Amino acid sequence: MSIFDAYIAKVAEYIETMQASGRRVMVFDCSGDKERLLVGLPVKVGPGAGSGIVLRGDTFAELGSPEVGSCAFPLWTNNTNLIKDCRITLVGPDILESRGESLPFGQIIIAAGEKLGDKQHSALDEGQYISDQIEGYMVKSTPGRMWTRISSKAAEQGFGFEALGKALMGLYRSRVPEVERMEVVFITSSKEDIEKLEEIAAQVRKIGKDIVRENWLARGYDILECTFGWDCGSCPDRTVCDDIKEVIKVRKKDAPEQPEANK
Repeated sequence: MSIFDAYIAKVAEYIETMQASGRRVMVFDCSGDKERLLVGLPVKVGPGAGSGIVLRGDTFAELGSPEVGSCAFPLWTNNTNLIKDCRITLVGPDILESRGESLPFGQIIIAAGEKLGDKQHSALDEGQYISDQIEGYMVKSTPGRMWTRISSKAAEQGFGFEALGKALMGLYRSRVPEVERMEVVFITSSKEDIEKLEEIAAQVRKIGKDIVRENWLARGYDILECTFGWDCGSCPDRTVCDDIKEVIKVRKKDAPEQPEANK
């Protein structure tokens, strides 16, 4: 049993509760296009596909601003039977029907793969905060929060949550090859629904922080000594951490292979 299996079940229960409460729930099944997730999308997707900036005057809709609330977290499991591959679930209104609106925003990435483990957790977490890999889509976030804008041009070209879900799935599969199956859940129904989701997210983030810390402790560094919190994007010591990562990469690359012990 993987560490997040119980929380995957909690998310499923959350969606069922939302539906029972009268929230509109839409499901997009993209499994037939598994190998072609990024083909035929209304916007460009990939490294450098967008500028990462959408000005307010160019904004079709805004998601997850501080006033309306947001929540984002990843979950992963080794049990590939726990999720349905390439399913996108939306609770609430879609982007294309929300011109000029500021919607609350929840985003849950659920990945499954027999080889997924603690070492992939950071990549799964960081992959949520894409900045320039989807044309017409801007992410302005801090850990655990997801504040985004969709440009008018992207919306006019047909960019909705089905397209965003497909883009995220394609990008994740490129970023983390251990991912065999993926689901994405979006919530835009109400601030109160985001607050209920936050009850799950707070527990997930605590586990995630423990995983990241253990990974760094194994390399000889205690990240709790960082006094700036977890927002690496605005941390003045980010260059130091980046240097440490590069040193670790070089050391691993240059380390001689250890001879097998004599039998």
